[in-house]
Parts: sequence; structure tokens; C-alpha cells
Amino acid sequence: MERSEKFKRTFEKFEKALNKFREIIESQHLFDFLSQELIVEVATKRFEYTFESMWKVLKEYLREEGLDCPTPLKCFKEAFKTGIISESDESIFLEMVEKRNLIVHIYDFKAAKAIYEFIKRKELVSAIKNVYDKLKAESGTNS
Repeated sequence: MERSEKFKRTFEKFEKALNKFREIIESQHLFDFLSQELIVEVATKRFEYTFESMWKVLKEYLREEGLDCPTPLKCFKEAFKTGIISESDESIFLEMVEKRNLIVHIYDFKAAKAIYEFIKRKELVSAIKNVYDKLKAESGTNS
């Protein structure tokens, strides 16, 4: 199925966000010249942007499939049902929603570090990448 221009633009934003998020999460050499506090702050912000762009591309994809999902949780639940998110990744997506909601209430480094420890997990990055791969394959996007 050929996807709309809006989907393609939204997908491109998701792709860029995911690449930037992976860059900070997977680049251990950054600890050589950046403080842990700065890395935690940047990684958390990049996770937040990746999360937002991911649920918005899912929202657009599902809208084109005739499904309405006005919130991230609703979009993830519909994505589980349609197979965009695999059963094995379901719990990490539910936890992502929780952590994303906590990000706006971070007032100290200890809380930020706890979220950072969650978002840098390989399972999380893999789950997001799985959504990216499925959307890319099913949409015919040649990004």
C-alpha cells in the first residue's frame, strides 16, 4: 500500500530521532569527553523525542488503516493487535509510556539516572528498532 505524504514525513522524523537516540545510547566513547550528567540529560531528551515521533508515526499508520488512536498508549495497544509491535516487546512499550510520563517530573540527577538506565537497555532500543523495521517494510518507505 502506498502511504500518504504525511506518513512519509512523520516516518522520516521518527527515523532521524531513532538514529540520534541510538547514537547517544550506543556511543560509549562519549563518556571520554562528556560528563555523565550531560549524557544522561541528552539521552533522556533524545528518548523523549524518539518516543513522541514513534507514537505519532504509529498514529498516522493506524489512521491510514482505519484505526483511531489519540494517545500513545492507545496507539501501542492497536499496534500490538495489528502486529506492528510484537508480543515479546509489549511489556517494554508499557514501561516506556510510564518512563516517558515521568520525564517531565525529573528534578534531580538520581531520578534522571534511573530513567537513563532504563532507556539504554538493549531490549528497549531493539523494540523501537523493530517498530521502525516493520513500518519501513510495510510502508514501502525508501528512506
